[in-house]
Amino acid sequence: MPILVYNTLTGKKEEFIPQEDKKIKMYVCGITPYDTCHLGHARCYVVFDVIRRYLEYRGYQVDYIQNFTDIDDKIIKRSQELGVKPADLAEKYVQEFLLYSEKLNLKPPKAYPRVTQMMSQIIKMIEGLVKKGYAYESDGNVFYSVRKFAEYGKLSKRNLVGDPDKAVKSMTEEFRRIEPDERKNDPLDFALWKASKEGEPFWVSPWGKGRPGWHIECSTMSMEYLGETLDIHGGGQDLIFPHHENEIAQSEAYTGKQFVRYWLHNGFVTINKEKMSKSLGNFFTLEEIFQKFDPLVVRYYLISQHYRSPLDFSNAQLEQARSAWESLIDTYDFAHFIFSKKGLKYPITPAFAEASVGRQLLNHSITKRFELAMDDDFNTAEGLAQIFSLREEIIQRIKTQDIGSLPGLISLYRYLIEDVLGLKLPEPLTAQKIDDSILNLLDQREKARKNNDFTLADNLRKEIENKDYLIEDTPFGPRLKKKS
Repeated sequence: MPILVYNTLTGKKEEFIPQEDKKIKMYVCGITPYDTCHLGHARCYVVFDVIRRYLEYRGYQVDYIQNFTDIDDKIIKRSQELGVKPADLAEKYVQEFLLYSEKLNLKPPKAYPRVTQMMSQIIKMIEGLVKKGYAYESDGNVFYSVRKFAEYGKLSKRNLVGDPDKAVKSMTEEFRRIEPDERKNDPLDFALWKASKEGEPFWVSPWGKGRPGWHIECSTMSMEYLGETLDIHGGGQDLIFPHHENEIAQSEAYTGKQFVRYWLHNGFVTINKEKMSKSLGNFFTLEEIFQKFDPLVVRYYLISQHYRSPLDFSNAQLEQARSAWESLIDTYDFAHFIFSKKGLKYPITPAFAEASVGRQLLNHSITKRFELAMDDDFNTAEGLAQIFSLREEIIQRIKTQDIGSLPGLISLYRYLIEDVLGLKLPEPLTAQKIDDSILNLLDQREKARKNNDFTLADNLRKEIENKDYLIEDTPFGPRLKKKS
């Protein structure tokens, strides 16, 4: 079956066909590290992590690049407010992002390019645009001449042909982020290079001391690592205009080639149906959320709806996600409890898909339905539904004590949950060291039950519960469970 993706450029689902067989060039816009990360950031990077993982599952080599915009107006402004160096502020939040990425189980990209490490390449690209007549210098600044690029607006479906004043007035909130500048030839033009002000960081260029504009940075970094045409460029919907529109204009003017084949954009995280953002002051930081919820619960929540749909935030939604995730963990842990009782080996290997049991189980009907969902524009909501169908099959096998097939099904269960969806199942309790005193209490309770001393058995149960464990009586014997 082909993989279908919704391409923002064409406004429809298309069959995904990369430039090179089984190799994908993928770039996702990274953070501007001037403040702590919020849930909107997490959604973007979890979404594209799952997309990357699924493409790898389908046999592709994915060269995934994600940048850090480590010099920017926001960084300079915030550093001045705090009385710190811009580089130190950026590094603080880069390290915080990397920590949160690990907690969310994001696979590291092939590279994390930084703007400050790419100045010579950025200046070279700006020089090329000036030489080609698409950009012009004005008082130490360099601006891109939007009207020189005939296809401007093709990504965001905006028609900028005609009176520039009328066009500017018709722009939405996204466009108003472009500040007016009297040095522009046209109000619609955008900065490629900004002359530095007193006390600001700068780099020497043919136009004087300054720093790059936001948009040119991503064009340069993506092409430096992936070449002139990318297969996938991703980011949040808020980046479609002006950022991604401007990337197309400057990149295609510079190379004369298509910049990106497939543009993918994730939906907003909303609060009461309003976009979560720092500018609106209605955002929740990851630090705040992680104090209440395990990061993997947050990851589960973020993939519980289709990536292009808005995701309305609430504690109730996260509680539902926690309950669902804990049920997946419980089934996995229960199966391992049975393995320990039956002396069964658990055939999980890093190369599960290549192993004979893996190849057989990847032809399982549930696996095929999972793939059908994910092939349809990475429908993780339906993919999770198929994981729960697999969970139900495992539970039925347990109920009927059809244990022989259980290790293989659990291997498949873990493979789809961990390797494809990027969730991380905790180590089964049977593989963990449990204090001897708790095991002794469990043995005493079992003896009391056999002797019909249910009062003593109940008291021993309470004593075990006071030590943060629960007991589930099963046909395979009493099973210890950690309290959530």
